[in-house]
Amino acid sequence: MPVLRILASLKLTLLALALFASAVVYAYLGERGGLALVPPLVLLTFNLMAAVATHPIFRQSVPLLLFHLALIAIIVLVALGRLTYLRGHVELSEGEEFVGKLTEVDAGVWHRFALDQVHFSNEGFNISYSEGLQRGKTRNRVTYLDASGKAQSFEIGDQTPLVLHGYRFYTSPNKGFAPVFLWQPNGGAPLLGSVHLPSYPINEYRQSRDWVLPGSTQSLWTMLQFDELLLDPDKPSEFRLPEKHKVVVRVGELRRELQSGQAMELPEGKLVYQGLRSWMGYTVFYDWTIYWLLASCVLAIGTMAWYFWTKYFSRPWNESIYE
Repeated sequence: MPVLRILASLKLTLLALALFASAVVYAYLGERGGLALVPPLVLLTFNLMAAVATHPIFRQSVPLLLFHLALIAIIVLVALGRLTYLRGHVELSEGEEFVGKLTEVDAGVWHRFALDQVHFSNEGFNISYSEGLQRGKTRNRVTYLDASGKAQSFEIGDQTPLVLHGYRFYTSPNKGFAPVFLWQPNGGAPLLGSVHLPSYPINEYRQSRDWVLPGSTQSLWTMLQFDELLLDPDKPSEFRLPEKHKVVVRVGELRRELQSGQAMELPEGKLVYQGLRSWMGYTVFYDWTIYWLLASCVLAIGTMAWYFWTKYFSRPWNESIYE
């Protein structure tokens, strides 16, 4: 059929590969350019399917046919993965529960958000540092409810994820200190929250942040002060909270230094400093195609090995190529 022969053309293959290369560059440079990969992948899929349908050699060789079918599956899965993937970030204080909201998210247009079904709590972490502040393995303890509703504990890290409803939660290098405040507005219910200061130790000398009181437009500036050397670059250390510290809170011209349990009066209510905790940043990843891609790649490698074995190794090793 003329249409199939046009679709199976090697010139169309070169065009599709050029478009795919351009889409890769665009996706790398753009914030949400991953969707640009889909059209050239679809074109490559039809091109390869048409080639399989029109060239008799594919029907004469089982391993060659299976190899190209595996390639088609890989291309289709990559396209579907770009349409349904999710990448994001979230920060949780020690003892805080994840309730389905991410601070940053990048998702495909076909992604079916099910993060509201994911619940787990950050129970704290341990990180060792060697000399020169070389970060070691992160060991983050989390608790969650399994399918039967039973509480489970698990330790995750940068390479060991917590997998819930297909979402994979990894620890990230971002972590730090979180002063906890109780805000008691005039005539309202008290609210408990934490302020995630910049990541430590990379921002060791910039432990301050502006934030807004809940339910208000009032902006506050908070800084953590301590004199201890928490991470010694000359010897092995462990990430920990300072034993003695204070927080500085500034609202306009009003400035207070607070220790745990102390409060400051504001025109809209009272702010009570509850204490200091740690926070951990998580990288969130979702892609249902990864295991199918692995299976397709194994099939492609296996069938190609099969094809070359039957093509070259069925002849004696000492047989002359000129006979």
